[in-house]
Amino acid sequence: MSDREHQRLDFLKASGLAAAVRAPLPGDASTRRYERLTTPSGTSLMLMDQPPAAESAPCDPSWSPERRRAEGWNAVARLSAGRIEAFAAVAAHLRSLDLSAPDIVALDAPAGLAVLEDFGDDLFAHAIGRGAEEVPLYLAAVETLARIHAAPTPNVLKGPAGDWPLLPYDETALQGGADLFVGWLPKLDPALTFDGAAMAEWHAAWAPVVTSGAAGATVMAHRDYHAENLIWLPDRAGPARAGMIDFQDAVRAHPSWDLHSLLQDARRDVSPDLERLALDHYFALRPEVDRAPFLQAYAGLAALNEARILGVFARLITRDGKPRYRAFMPRMWAHLNTNLKAPGLEGVAAWFDRHVPEASRR
Repeated sequence: MSDREHQRLDFLKASGLAAAVRAPLPGDASTRRYERLTTPSGTSLMLMDQPPAAESAPCDPSWSPERRRAEGWNAVARLSAGRIEAFAAVAAHLRSLDLSAPDIVALDAPAGLAVLEDFGDDLFAHAIGRGAEEVPLYLAAVETLARIHAAPTPNVLKGPAGDWPLLPYDETALQGGADLFVGWLPKLDPALTFDGAAMAEWHAAWAPVVTSGAAGATVMAHRDYHAENLIWLPDRAGPARAGMIDFQDAVRAHPSWDLHSLLQDARRDVSPDLERLALDHYFALRPEVDRAPFLQAYAGLAALNEARILGVFARLITRDGKPRYRAFMPRMWAHLNTNLKAPGLEGVAAWFDRHVPEASRR
């Protein structure tokens, strides 16, 4: 038996859950794992297991861009390194807004272990795949975002495991994400080579998007808000019907960020009609938002995020030996190619025309 399993058993015993039946859930691209716990009384709970030493350190708010690059990817991108205290603090903030984040039943943050309320298996993607009408689910998810965006955005989140800083998704994080594309796509596609001049053009082309995205970082963003991180809870009301998970990497970001993550999903098709309907719903809920500049930022940050995700998928395939992520890349290319036609992205579109042949963009 591993040392980690001993820790899990000790934690469950201390939490009064030693008799629970444990069923591991399939993993994802992270270092985190989950188990479903069923108590002798039939209650279902979730064990979150995130060893704190499994990743590089999260970003200290005082670190300079140079220090962040030296410390590693989590610091550059302002990821939480899976810290349980980050999850607990974000969950507490979401629940304070009467939104659906899992209640925390037991917690040992230094060990990276928590027992959570179980929202079940009705992920949006699964529910829709079983025949649920997708429009009510997506509109509820938009209502959730509108409530988050209308609420005051604290700089520090208070949680049961201590405070957690809500850091801005700034220029270093945004450009660092975009740079995953030029760093990893050539390892997947030998037809792509980017010399020093191409790299300089790349940074110059993205600069307006990065600058405006950082300047507009005013609301809490889940940061991974899509149909496989949202669970349909039809017995709840309004925006609480969208149960949220995997939000530990939340940052302060432009309010369009979670919208384009939801509506230009890497894992499932969202029709242009549904995207328009969902955006219209958002603007109806937030009439104070100036639509035209918001949509320009939406297209620019969506394009940047799609370049980032293509880089992440290339890394997962080439470095981590996970070829299944190749199946998601055509959808991301389609989103990116569409967004490159938007006003304000002429420089980025010209870069792709010069350096990425059509045969590589699909």
